[in-house]
Amino acid sequence: MLQAGGSHAAARAGEMLRTIAGCSANPHDPDWLLEVLGLQPVARTPVRRLSGGQVQRLSLAMALVGRPELLFLDEPTAGLDPQARHLVWDLLRAARADGVSVVLTTHLLDEAEFLSDRVVIVDHGRVVAQGAPGELTGGADQRRLRFAAAPGLDLELLRMALPDGFAVREVSDGRYLVEGEIMPATVATVTSFCARVGVMPGELQVNQRSLDEVYLELTGREIRP
Repeated sequence: MLQAGGSHAAARAGEMLRTIAGCSANPHDPDWLLEVLGLQPVARTPVRRLSGGQVQRLSLAMALVGRPELLFLDEPTAGLDPQARHLVWDLLRAARADGVSVVLTTHLLDEAEFLSDRVVIVDHGRVVAQGAPGELTGGADQRRLRFAAAPGLDLELLRMALPDGFAVREVSDGRYLVEGEIMPATVATVTSFCARVGVMPGELQVNQRSLDEVYLELTGREIRP
């Protein structure tokens, strides 16, 4: 599945998929794929008149229709709305369950973290990290506590209440991050701090670094040319 291209602009969507299916020995039913990917209503529409998201879904259908054993996907959910994105994820998980090996390139690291058994991070053509998502995001000693509250809180009070070695910062307006070895007492300290300053904490969660954060730590935050 290419990020762009691969379909004849003048061909109708259903016609294009059936042509690809005809090149395979044991294809999936093209009408089934059109229905699953929400393309049946535009099956008779020329490719050039499809929306960007519809073209992406047609490209995925073309990649899947031949029942591949090895599937290469380049940015498969680029330009898709959330409903279509989750539908694509469901299809890819089903393909994996059927024994298909999937090689996925994506800049959406939550997608890579959600779908992948193994992740390879490449920076300027060089592999800088690889492993299972859980291995890359770190172990229990790198766990983090996040919470939401009013922006601009005086975090010095919280820093003083926490044991040595903890870091606290406001990562964006009203989004706070506590880094360290998170224990039940840590959660109690954070909620006690919020009570002292008269705010209600929301979205309180304990988790490891995200793959997105790991990527930025490894490759830097500068905009790439």
